[in-house]
Amino acid sequence: MGNCGALTQVKQGACPVGKGPEVPDLYAYLGPEGTFTEAALAAFDPAALDGAIPCPSVQATLDAVRGGEADRAIVPIENSVEGAVTATLDELATGADITICAELLLPVTFALLARPGTSLGDVKTIGGHPQAQPQCRRWLAANLPDAEWLPASSNAEAARQAAEGMINAALAGAFAAERYGLAVLASEVNDVADAVTRFVVVGRPGPVPAATGADRTSLVAFLREDHPGALMELLTEFAVRGINLTRIESRPTGDGLGKYCFSIDCEGHLDDARVGEALMGLRRVCADVRFLGSYPRHDGAPAQVRAGTSDTEFAQAAAWLGRLRYGRV
Repeated sequence: MGNCGALTQVKQGACPVGKGPEVPDLYAYLGPEGTFTEAALAAFDPAALDGAIPCPSVQATLDAVRGGEADRAIVPIENSVEGAVTATLDELATGADITICAELLLPVTFALLARPGTSLGDVKTIGGHPQAQPQCRRWLAANLPDAEWLPASSNAEAARQAAEGMINAALAGAFAAERYGLAVLASEVNDVADAVTRFVVVGRPGPVPAATGADRTSLVAFLREDHPGALMELLTEFAVRGINLTRIESRPTGDGLGKYCFSIDCEGHLDDARVGEALMGLRRVCADVRFLGSYPRHDGAPAQVRAGTSDTEFAQAAAWLGRLRYGRV
């Protein structure tokens, strides 16, 4: 099986692999067939679709990698309209360690799918992933105000249910219509035209890919105790080193009310001095820190490096301190 760091960088959506070109990595993805996650896998690595394993939930998708059934997994982690995919955040924070090795952004456009011959007036029940309905809320209110919403484990699962007559219609990608023998009753029903979903590719822990200058680091920080300023202490470790956070989400740990962990994405790479020192600082003030990986950003945007926080300036400061300690000022 491969690991997430066997190559030094990611090119054109290819995740670092370890088995060699003759033996392609086996992927698991949030299924069934016809999901946006499958579309993301097709965009990331078209060759990986052959033999890819559709899984019924985020947990099952990640467990396929943890248990050795798959080398890689791809799951959604956040949407530009509805925010975090909490099932993914929680699964990354718990269970056996798993590492993010790549990310990609996929435009998400919803269609209303139903069995051929169904009219809009026939639709009394609609299914889809829980994040689908809020992204189409205004369209549904205007066109199907009395229809009952029935959440499904995925949009493709809702399409399957519509094909089998369990519900009248499904919110899903238009590409799922042909796969399930459905018709497109309405296209582009999402309220925000340029919505995108961010997906991450994960594998079992391994060497971290080399820094590219346009990287993101993901981690989960568990507070040691709830006290005034606890979150400020955590954020200060990034702020004093000039590290920009691109996402922070609080999630309950399940250990009782008031017990939270923080899922964090920041600019930079583990090998950057400022990021490495921030992680050390977090390790001192937190009960635990789970490192989820440093990987190239999909958009290629370079990290912001403020004056005084470059690797060279950290090295110069360390050398100065060394001279002071040995009396050679």
